[in-house]
Amino acid sequence: MDVSERPESEADGEAGPRPRGRTGLLLGCAVGLGLVAGICAGCLVQAGRAPDKLPSLSQPVLAQSRGKAPEPLSAARDRKVKVNGDLRGLLLRRPTGTLDNAAATGDDGWNSLGDYAEDSTKPKVMFHDMIHDQFRRAAVTGWLQGERSVAIRLVQFRQENNKSAADAAEEARHWAVTVDGTRSLPVPGTGDGVAYVHDGPAGHWAEAHAWRGDIAMEIWIYDTKPIPPTVIRDLAERQMERL
Repeated sequence: MDVSERPESEADGEAGPRPRGRTGLLLGCAVGLGLVAGICAGCLVQAGRAPDKLPSLSQPVLAQSRGKAPEPLSAARDRKVKVNGDLRGLLLRRPTGTLDNAAATGDDGWNSLGDYAEDSTKPKVMFHDMIHDQFRRAAVTGWLQGERSVAIRLVQFRQENNKSAADAAEEARHWAVTVDGTRSLPVPGTGDGVAYVHDGPAGHWAEAHAWRGDIAMEIWIYDTKPIPPTVIRDLAERQMERL
């Protein structure tokens, strides 16, 4: 056939699309077999190697320290011994020249759960709350000085499930600030302990609330005349120092 009679693309030297045959399939199979062979060879090589030694799980032997062991804490310095003993011994002593406040000393210096709840404006609610908070015991004291009466409580909780002492102090502080005509000041050395002074139509009284460990401290002062803020603050500070 004459060149002039061939198709234009062929005459110009341009090749058309190549028909698909078995060449591509054969190449693909060869590559696949090569990969399989390589993996098998690698597994055989790895299987023939000796296993690497694992690091030791034991720790190196520590040298024992020499010298005399520290002395155990005395009962006066060991707080757990102090607070698990007679809690009444941690209460402030009644000042000289004051009279016993029978209404604040409970039964030989203790308040039962029922007695403690009865001193609340809502005894049934308080009783239920104290059971929930795992009330353990309450040591109480108080005195009379002229027209002024003082009551101090150390309320101890078991605290198996929550920090009941901290919660009790926080709730008491919450209600203290809701009283009209209230002034407040922090109790030094207690973290978040606060003393409050109330002066209003209902009379004059002061209160202080703080906590340490499993013990919540409450102090109440009632008087016929205004109570200086420093009186309740200093009393609370001295009581917390004993804890």
